[in-house]
Amino acid sequence: MKSFFKMFFASTLGVLFSIFILSMISMVMFVGMLAAGGGESAYTVKENTVFKLTLNGVITDKDMSSPLDKLMGDFDSMTEADIVSSIRKAKENENIKGIYLKMELLSASFATLDPIRKALIDFKESGKFIVAYGEIYGAGSYMLASVADKVVMDPEGMFSFEGLQQITQFKKNQYDLMGIKYQVFKVGTFKSAVEPYMQEKMSEPNRLQVTSYLNSIWSHVLSNISESRNIPVDTLNAYADKALMFSDAKDILSYGLVDDLKFEVEMEDYIKDLVDVEKAKDVKYASLKHMKSVSDKKEKIQKDKIAILYAEGSIVNDFYPNSPLTDKNALITPKTYATQLKKLKEDENVKAVVFRVNSPGGSASASEQIWHAVKELQEVKPVVVSMGTYAASGGYYISCGASAIVAEPTTLTGSIGIFGLIPNGEELAKKMGLSFDEVGTNKFSTFGGRGFGIPFLVSAYSRGLTADESKLMQDYIEKGYDQFISRCAEGRNMTKEEIDAIGQGRVWTGSQALEIGLVDKLGGIKEAIALAAEKAEIEDYSIARYPEKKDFFATMMEEMAEGMEVKIAKMIFGPEIYNQKVFKNNVKTFEFRQALMPESVAY
Repeated sequence: MKSFFKMFFASTLGVLFSIFILSMISMVMFVGMLAAGGGESAYTVKENTVFKLTLNGVITDKDMSSPLDKLMGDFDSMTEADIVSSIRKAKENENIKGIYLKMELLSASFATLDPIRKALIDFKESGKFIVAYGEIYGAGSYMLASVADKVVMDPEGMFSFEGLQQITQFKKNQYDLMGIKYQVFKVGTFKSAVEPYMQEKMSEPNRLQVTSYLNSIWSHVLSNISESRNIPVDTLNAYADKALMFSDAKDILSYGLVDDLKFEVEMEDYIKDLVDVEKAKDVKYASLKHMKSVSDKKEKIQKDKIAILYAEGSIVNDFYPNSPLTDKNALITPKTYATQLKKLKEDENVKAVVFRVNSPGGSASASEQIWHAVKELQEVKPVVVSMGTYAASGGYYISCGASAIVAEPTTLTGSIGIFGLIPNGEELAKKMGLSFDEVGTNKFSTFGGRGFGIPFLVSAYSRGLTADESKLMQDYIEKGYDQFISRCAEGRNMTKEEIDAIGQGRVWTGSQALEIGLVDKLGGIKEAIALAAEKAEIEDYSIARYPEKKDFFATMMEEMAEGMEVKIAKMIFGPEIYNQKVFKNNVKTFEFRQALMPESVAY
């Protein structure tokens, strides 16, 4: 026993000492970062400067970067707002001669790219040049690049232009092998989120809706490219059928899709001639990071404000488990957003709110709570929803109570429907050598049995639902759907029958949603702000963005604390028990009723 305590205290001391050293190292790095200038200093644009806009990685609505990202060497977050603002500042700055659009591995929806494309078109009105270069062009990056005066491609590059696709993974047979049968409860003929758990392929209604919205998006993309490159849509479709990613770069040039073939090292001389200087070194390059820090002449402080509230990610309840695998930046919770909406309601300087929604949905009960906060705000001042990539299912639920809705043509929205999934793990339990027995005081005391499973692989309940339990569950889902269409009917000034006819879980693009009355106007945040100002009857105003980004020090301390919390928990429980506790918390906080659209479009 004595040796045990010696080992215990020695181990504890060692762990505590390690934590202390890690904390000191982190603090030194933190102080060093501050000394090096943690904040961004203003960038001065010099003569003969070209804005080099390198598009690589993910473009988001709100800034997802953090101090720890910077310490780990990760690249800065790119937001649509920062890119659009930087392009506008480049247009207005006389020392900026043009834009060098450098295309790399870009991940962004067409709804995100559309406002950037419009900003580039607006930039060209200044008479300045835009030149695009890429080793790999995809449909999205090419839609942007097509705006350029000259589109240049690497001679050994790739032109990936095969159209759009959505490939769904069906898990029914996999779960059958594990011994899990999913019990499905839903309302909505087109509500396809449940199909991977109960079928081996798409239902015909789902195939119909996916075909419809893919063709709608693709038509929009081809129309934009056709307008910029003066190539007929039919010809572009014929090129897509050739699988151009396997074509030689010279063929891409001969088709008129690009204007020149050059290696990247040749681009400096190419741009030097466009700037009209003698040597390549006479050209200065400003990055997106530089342009973000350039002072904005148009931003004037006004007493009246239009607030932009960004809601990006899945909609979850406040009790959603906080685990190291959870990205809190990608969650929309009632507590955070109802509180923020209430503050905006009470702020007398905020005359209108643009609610930027970029969500495929989530918890129906959480959506209802946020809807209620939006409705209360809308009764006091105008609320205009600006839809991003998605505003579907729960995303539409939290939008429908607004004064007006603005969507991009390629936004995926609608999906007005609700479902519930309960995994029956009775066969899995047998395979694991487990058995369960029940005792309850009342008829439904043991509803569904007990949650169990294999950590981080699968979770289930110990038995299937009885007939009475199944009826309760289906009634619960139908009640939720009725409430959903009631909210939509009230917000859109339609009858419940009219909403039900275009609901049933069907997904629509923004263009289609405009035709059937689910949105009021096509456009992005810029158009939503203008509409909000019009409804608030104000002309001079400032823009305020929410949730407000925490200062560097507060964010750093919070992230360090969260990371330390995980380390201490693992130290106390051990990694295996810690992981089991996280798993049990997930099962315990499972939300039965979902308003979610999991489909995604790839290109």
